[in-house]
Amino acid sequence: MNSTIHSSEDDLVFLDEPDSDETAAASRPAQTWRIMIIDDDPDVHSATTFALGSLEIQHRALSFLHAYSAAEARDILKNETDIAIILLDVVMEQEDAGLQLVSHIRKTLGLTDVRIILRTGQPGYAPEIDAIRDYDINDYKTKSELTRTKLYTAVTSAIRSYEQICAISASRRGLEMIIHASTELMALQGLQNFAAGVLVQIAGLLGLNTEGFVCARQVPVELQDDSDDLYIIAATNNYLGSLNKPLEKLNNHAASDIVKRSLEAHQSVFEAESTALYFNNVAQKDFTLYLNTGLHLNEMDKRLLGVFCGNVSVGLDNVMLTSRLHNYAFYDPLTGLANRLKLLQTLNETLLTSLKNHSSLSLIDIDHFAETNDALGHQFGDQLLYSVAQRLLANFGEHCQLARVGSDTFALLGDEGLVCPDKILALFNAPFDVDQQEVQLSATIGLIKLDDYDSDGSEALKDTNIALKRAKMNRRGGYEYFTRNMGVEIRERVLLMHALRAAFEQKKLFLVFQPQIDMRDGRVLGAEALLRWKTDEGKFIPPDKFIPIAEYSGLIVDIGEWVLRTACMELVHLRSLGYTNFQMAINVSQVQFSHPLFMQSLNKALTDTKVPPQFVELEITESMAMKDPELLIKTLHQIKQLGMSISIDDFGTGFSSLSHLQKLDVDKLKIDRAFVNEIQKNPSEGSIAKMIVQLGQNLGLSIIAEGVESEMQANTLLSYDCHIAQGYLYSKPLTRDDLHAWLASR
Repeated sequence: MNSTIHSSEDDLVFLDEPDSDETAAASRPAQTWRIMIIDDDPDVHSATTFALGSLEIQHRALSFLHAYSAAEARDILKNETDIAIILLDVVMEQEDAGLQLVSHIRKTLGLTDVRIILRTGQPGYAPEIDAIRDYDINDYKTKSELTRTKLYTAVTSAIRSYEQICAISASRRGLEMIIHASTELMALQGLQNFAAGVLVQIAGLLGLNTEGFVCARQVPVELQDDSDDLYIIAATNNYLGSLNKPLEKLNNHAASDIVKRSLEAHQSVFEAESTALYFNNVAQKDFTLYLNTGLHLNEMDKRLLGVFCGNVSVGLDNVMLTSRLHNYAFYDPLTGLANRLKLLQTLNETLLTSLKNHSSLSLIDIDHFAETNDALGHQFGDQLLYSVAQRLLANFGEHCQLARVGSDTFALLGDEGLVCPDKILALFNAPFDVDQQEVQLSATIGLIKLDDYDSDGSEALKDTNIALKRAKMNRRGGYEYFTRNMGVEIRERVLLMHALRAAFEQKKLFLVFQPQIDMRDGRVLGAEALLRWKTDEGKFIPPDKFIPIAEYSGLIVDIGEWVLRTACMELVHLRSLGYTNFQMAINVSQVQFSHPLFMQSLNKALTDTKVPPQFVELEITESMAMKDPELLIKTLHQIKQLGMSISIDDFGTGFSSLSHLQKLDVDKLKIDRAFVNEIQKNPSEGSIAKMIVQLGQNLGLSIIAEGVESEMQANTLLSYDCHIAQGYLYSKPLTRDDLHAWLASR
């Protein structure tokens, strides 16, 4: 902690100016509170003495001892006595040097009176709750939160604690009971358990056989109540009937009255027949313990009780912090529903019982929620999600576990008779009233039945998500139950994706080239570059299987850039062999084409390979032409400016608008092989292939047919006035070396 903060005069300011402890000490009264600062950072010593040096606490000034390491502190503590407070850094020579020193002070030196305040700049090394629970310390703060006022408050509290402990040091039995009680309380999880523990410990501490209850303005989560009432959260036998109920419903006016007076005054109230102990805490949550006995205490017992209440307050702060952290960890702050982590916990518990045999899990995804959110704003979207959650709770909350597991995705776990598509979808028939507007929503659902699963909730949730994705793919507003086939398909795709990435990184992908021929005279005009993948086992993976996966994963961008560059380099090589009019056709995918750096990578490929752009033809699919017309027209214009030509692949399969086609700056249409295959010996005058040829001629475009495998197909296409083709009739796709040999043989 060595920074200087200037935000307010309340801040704990760390200065580089020297502060002479000797000079300051000389001017102080002889009787002072001795404070030992143990920290390896000199700035912390200066800052602390600067912040506290001029102050008086309990009418006494402060004096300071300094140690800059745990080892130096051990040496000083061997001889020094009457130290009131130790301000101790957690991380010094080692990560836990401070905690080790706490153990040394308490166990080896036996210094039980001195108050220890841990300070840390690196809270991760010693979690706060663990440190307070496991070590006898007064407080534990991060250095960044210790403003001058908060440091003064912590030291004042610690000195008061020290003064009280010193005053009752003769009564070791009481002190041991307090420490034992505090330790026991710290081990209790949850506010209600802690409150019940306070009742037990205070009865033991005071030697009383008394009845009572603990009242708090902290509503138990399971009550799901938004009110600000006082609740009885722990009780002994006589008051068990009022547990988890509002104080107002307690049939004991005198008890209610003393508790309210204690809360209003923020202090304990002692009367002849009853007692209300008030516990202060950082969260400023009202917390009072009622005893149906008047406490007639001597001075020592009062001090014991004061120390105990102070320790309870510290423990209460930590319990409330833990409670808040628990809520953040397991509950969605917007809807109050369980979150994904809590759902998985409940799901795993369900799978370990017989309940799984008739339970179902569903994921409910709000259709087109993102569009609603963007159009009407995030605040409206949050209100809409809250309304959906409330409707789900109203209909399923009593018998099912509900959770919000995504931005607009809810989960429902329960009996399969309740968790069924018809009942869930019926909830979306009526509109939702949000901000005085009626909003009609629909939902898509994925479901699984849990009887086939063992103890792995994450696997069940993953499969439900697979079913949801399949439902969204098939029809919005519908549902799908998970089947094993879905899981197999998804896993195969994932495995194939990883294998494809590895094959690309290991340079296992390669190009083949299928010649394109002028059917009138057999001249070779060029070739189409085609991507191939052969596994280590010698198996070819079809492009129509791995290209969609490459597109889905985004890997197609890198693969497409490599294909473009490799094909251009091969064209340059062919030109060096004398094939100077050879044209190379290269496929470009939708994902690659839409990438913001596509034109940059295209320019770089042309520049690096020095290929003449007029001999490069880029092939785009007809469906691409329909996806984003404005982007397409803009990008095609940029490509044409580079000197390259454009062809539309698989033409006739994408149902594109002919008026839209006229706006595209393209050079060639490629007749899909499906239409070439339809050509029969007596072709119809109205065949699709013939219509495409006529369309291209009318638009001034050249035509090429792919998949030509017979002389009959070639002759028919020639009769339609289509002169260019590729297919097995002329050549199968050839490797680089085979292409060179094939060209040489012609």
